[in-house]
Amino acid sequence: MLEVGDLALRRAVSGDFESVVAIQRAAYARNRELLGVEPLPLLADYEQILRDYEVWVTAEGPIASVLILEPRADDLLIWSISTDPQHQKSGLGRAMLAAAEVRARELDRTTMRLYTGAKLHHLTGWYGRNGYTIERIEELPDRTIAHMVKRI
Repeated sequence: MLEVGDLALRRAVSGDFESVVAIQRAAYARNRELLGVEPLPLLADYEQILRDYEVWVTAEGPIASVLILEPRADDLLIWSISTDPQHQKSGLGRAMLAAAEVRARELDRTTMRLYTGAKLHHLTGWYGRNGYTIERIEELPDRTIAHMVKRI
């Protein structure tokens, strides 16, 4: 279990697969429209994600939010934070971001990283308000990615 304030998270299990994928698809639907391409998290193999990454889900009731972390040698990458659209604007995303920081401290990481579409100003702004800064911009053939970092 991972606890932050009133939020309790548990590690996802194989039986959560359908719920995890459904929340990812629902949460990233808006980004698809803004980017004009499929968001990178929706191109992933979620069987591999569940096997190779830390996938955390809300512990009580139906899964409302998913946090996917990739512990790396020098940092903790927030691979994805997704919240069911019915629960967005409730503070759950911010709580998931705080949970990622708790996990980073547990793993003795002092650097957190994430990436998002550079066009997604609502996300780069939100992460900025939560202490992340743009470290670099990466140009890909079909999209531009903002790599963001936070020292904790």
